[in-house]
Amino acid sequence: MNLETLDITILGPGFIAGLIVLATHVPMGRQVLKRGIIFIDLAVAQAAGLGAITAGVMGWDPHGIGAQAAAVMAAMVAAIFLTWTESRYAEVQEAIIGVLFILAATAGILVLANHPKGGEELKDLLTGQILWVDLARLGPAAAVTAAVLGAWFLARHRLGRAGFYVLFALSVTVSVQLVGVYLVFASLILPALAVRRARPVAGLWAGYAVGASGYALGLVTSGVWDLPAGPIIVWSLAAVSFGAAMVWSRV
Repeated sequence: MNLETLDITILGPGFIAGLIVLATHVPMGRQVLKRGIIFIDLAVAQAAGLGAITAGVMGWDPHGIGAQAAAVMAAMVAAIFLTWTESRYAEVQEAIIGVLFILAATAGILVLANHPKGGEELKDLLTGQILWVDLARLGPAAAVTAAVLGAWFLARHRLGRAGFYVLFALSVTVSVQLVGVYLVFASLILPALAVRRARPVAGLWAGYAVGASGYALGLVTSGVWDLPAGPIIVWSLAAVSFGAAMVWSRV
């Protein structure tokens, strides 16, 4: 146990990154639950990650414009594919999403098979490096998130199936490079599950509160006990969400 690690200069950027992720994932998570496509974020996030690591293997700067474009393109291809399958094979859409996830995941392993730091790259893709988020990356991430939120709240009823998937792909592409695949899924699903019985507006703000509390608790616990930040935040989100769901069920 080490209280000296509770340094705002270390934990602060990670918490801001978490808030950026939650900004889009809380409202989209409620929509994902409504549509019954629970694992879509895993599939799209894995596709975005595949694009990013492929660019890295090709020698591109992992945080440069080229790698970002590769991640966005891979996520968009996944989104377009899922738009098409939902229109034709809606009854098995969740199974198709699962297949896409496993194909993207194994493709990433194959791409990194002969990479000298392949294991480390895969770990970073899954668990993220939230404690080491570069402040310079938060500005562009926040700008994209603001644009996605604007389109979501102003025009979500007119976006249709394709619009939803495109916005979702953009949001997940930003998130997976900030916090990793596991936290993308946890941020999308756990707060939404916690407040699923709430009315739209109340549920949205409660979801934000649950998500922010989970990130704060996880970051502090990670710092004090010297635990990997990504996994402990996932568990913290789960604990806070479970508690909130129990409280909400009694209201």
